[in-house]
Amino acid sequence: MISVVYSDKFLEHDNFNHPENSERLISIMRDLKKSEIFEKIKIVSPEPADEEKILEIHSKEMVENVKRLSETGGWVDMDTYVCPGSYEIARLAAGGVVMLASEVLSGEFDAGFALVRPPGHHATRNRSMGFCLINNVALAAHIISKENKKVLIFDHDVHHGNGTQDIFYESDRVMYQSFHLSPHYPGTGDIDEVGRDGGEGYTINLPLPRGAGDKTIMDAMDEIFLPVAEQFKPDLIIVSSGFDSHYQDALGGLRLSAESFYRIIEKLRSVQPKIVCSLEGGYNLSKLGVLVLSEIYAMHGEEFNYREKVEELIYARDRIDELKKILKKYWSL
Repeated sequence: MISVVYSDKFLEHDNFNHPENSERLISIMRDLKKSEIFEKIKIVSPEPADEEKILEIHSKEMVENVKRLSETGGWVDMDTYVCPGSYEIARLAAGGVVMLASEVLSGEFDAGFALVRPPGHHATRNRSMGFCLINNVALAAHIISKENKKVLIFDHDVHHGNGTQDIFYESDRVMYQSFHLSPHYPGTGDIDEVGRDGGEGYTINLPLPRGAGDKTIMDAMDEIFLPVAEQFKPDLIIVSSGFDSHYQDALGGLRLSAESFYRIIEKLRSVQPKIVCSLEGGYNLSKLGVLVLSEIYAMHGEEFNYREKVEELIYARDRIDELKKILKKYWSL
């Protein structure tokens, strides 16, 4: 069975003038409840993450800053708002991904989607940023990796997950794979950023030019991401599901169709069917529910007959070839 983690509490972290607002989850849940697959999934309420666990991946100063701002509301930086109570909501979001990862790994659920917010993949060890307060995916991967398990984090957000990379840059237990628009916020994720010390070769970045789309991504999956993942042999895959890489997202610049998100999950399932998706970006409210559903259908192993005609403006063959050349030092490609 597929589990979906959700709570109405996530709607209380809200700023209607900001693209990352409560309407994102409202639109997703509306489409999910109207879908045929709704009767085949289980909605699960999250439990908050322990602060002691959060402090294993984030500095005390960072956490205390979010807690302080949560008393009255405020801004971490120009992009990242905090509402009264946002710290507890962020704990709930992180705890939801941790809980889901544990349940999927144990076999209680086959796979699952964490419909949580605020998102997390920009939160570094020492800094909340980019709409993100706590790194939800990183906390789950860290806790699972401590159980002597290997975790693959696959990030398809249009923005590079600098926070996730930062936290695991020296790790060989958690592999980070990302494709993203470049140059673009936050300015990290260059093709030669491959990890450091014991983690060298376990960070894989494919920065893409504006206009790259489905063919580039599918070829990169088949030629780089999947072969490396197969050699890594993860016990669990966690997907940072950022849908701002969809071709109609105002904050984007890549040209992915809904079918590509389905195919990404389908391909990852061939490596390891134990998959947890966690919501990151994605700001086109008319499309967001459909895109989430595409991944839920893929995790369930059912066809999702939603097609879009999307023209890829740039086929980034040169980027794929360059990354393959770099990674041959570490993996058989």
